[in-house]
Amino acid sequence: MENIPDKIDRILAQWRRERPDLDVAQMGVIGRVGRLRNRLSAEHERVFKKYDLSPASFDVLATLRRSGPPFALSPSDLIDWTMVTSGTMTNRLDKLEKAGLVTRKRNPDDGRGFVIALTDQGFELIDAAVTDHVANQHRMLEGLSRDEREQLDGLLRKWLAAMNSDSEL
Repeated sequence: MENIPDKIDRILAQWRRERPDLDVAQMGVIGRVGRLRNRLSAEHERVFKKYDLSPASFDVLATLRRSGPPFALSPSDLIDWTMVTSGTMTNRLDKLEKAGLVTRKRNPDDGRGFVIALTDQGFELIDAAVTDHVANQHRMLEGLSRDEREQLDGLLRKWLAAMNSDSEL
């Protein structure tokens, strides 16, 4: 694929002209990743909005859906998978329960605790939203070949592992 100069290339050229003593090549990678992040977030939110979901509510519903039958998890498992605080999760669950998308049930394995389960309405909504979400992701990556996507995925995995070497991935 041909490298077509973009705005970040122009910024790098300015820095190279003004500060030739600095190696600013990394600015290109970081700048493009940042711009991609913003663009990806906007594209995701466009799909979520169609289903009256926020990124946070989509995350909770998708986590429950991919957990498999009975599509229920303990609040602590949800917190672990979504990597948010207890207070943040409680707020998300209250909103989803009010919307009729999840329900709190007694944990059959521990009568003192609860599990959060998808309602039928929640299941149908997240299945439709995930279908559109995946189609949107395919669309966003269609400019790359299968080999390029696999190479990019491997490089991003390696970079993320290096950045998170102290914490759980």
